[in-house]
Amino acid sequence: AVAEVRIIKAYQREVEIASGSMTRLAGVSAGLVGAQGIHLAVATIPPRCSSSAHWHTNCESAIYITRGRGRFLVGDDLQDSLEFEAGDFIYVPVEALHQPVNDGPEPVEMVVARNRPVEVVREYQG
Repeated sequence: AVAEVRIIKAYQREVEIASGSMTRLAGVSAGLVGAQGIHLAVATIPPRCSSSAHWHTNCESAIYITRGRGRFLVGDDLQDSLEFEAGDFIYVPVEALHQPVNDGPEPVEMVVARNRPVEVVREYQG
């Protein structure tokens, strides 16, 4: 059977688990459309908040910042800080520890794509 093209309306998005203060709403996922090799969502981090520090054990991620600015903490102990702003793309390889942080006065909004329909996440315990 051939899969069909689908339009997912904003009200149909799938609420995913929150990571720290970051929330994520999927528009293309295994649950919504039966995706087998891709996942696409929008994520929001409120002002002066962050996601939890974590890594993905089974997938790469690509992120496009649509609004706001902040830092991506990376490295074995989150010792490095990479600044990002609207218009930037971020590549996160498999197993890369990271924590997006919003230091600014407005929400950070981003589009998040993965090469697996379901992520396996490990939380960093420090």
